[in-house]
Amino acid sequence: MSISRRLGAEFIGTFWLVLGGCGTAVLAAGFPHLGVGFVGVALAFGLTLLTMAYAIGHISGCHINPAVTAGLAAGGRFPANEVIPYIVAQVLGGILASSVLYVIASGAAGFSLSAGFAANGYGAHSPGGYPLLSCAVCEVTMTLIFLFVIMGATDKRVPAGFAPIPIGLVLTLIHLISIPVTNTSVNPARSTGPALFVGGWALGQLWLFWLAPIVGGVLGGLLYRWLTSEAGSVAAASTAAPTNAAR
Repeated sequence: MSISRRLGAEFIGTFWLVLGGCGTAVLAAGFPHLGVGFVGVALAFGLTLLTMAYAIGHISGCHINPAVTAGLAAGGRFPANEVIPYIVAQVLGGILASSVLYVIASGAAGFSLSAGFAANGYGAHSPGGYPLLSCAVCEVTMTLIFLFVIMGATDKRVPAGFAPIPIGLVLTLIHLISIPVTNTSVNPARSTGPALFVGGWALGQLWLFWLAPIVGGVLGGLLYRWLTSEAGSVAAASTAAPTNAAR
């Protein structure tokens, strides 16, 4: 598959992730009497990822997240020279999704960006008032586990065709845990789009939602790579042992 088509798939996939996830948070989470709440937002992010994994996974791998791209490269599953183009496509997709969401949301009476527009934050801008350290540890840890599950679910030793299900479910679980802490990023492209519209504090805190997810993603990729290389060595030794003993 050509790089241009793969980048197009990443653009579309990230667009859907941000529109579906952030759109649920902005338009439906607190809607009077019918709001979907944190659980609905968590499911929205998980479902957007699951649906796109089936739709474009065979085209681009469906990273739709700079932290995933960086983590897969660290884990030896993705060429380093394609990391930057993938990230650019993902960020542009997230920005377009935020633009579409703004056009929709701003049509409601009383709409204001001061409500947050699903932006991520720490300290006074954390939904639960969590400080910088708590938010940083949360984002690194959640993204590490996210990459670990992605690496495991897409391992060639795992039955093919089912990977989108655990990957979508783990993203749902991550949101259930961390929405109160940071409004859940684990994805710099998801964080960048809303921050550009909110401006001010959201742009000032955006650095964390690039740094922490990418660090977590790289650590998750390296951890799974280390774990499976150890397992491979043990399996190889176990297979060789009877042969050596028979000589």
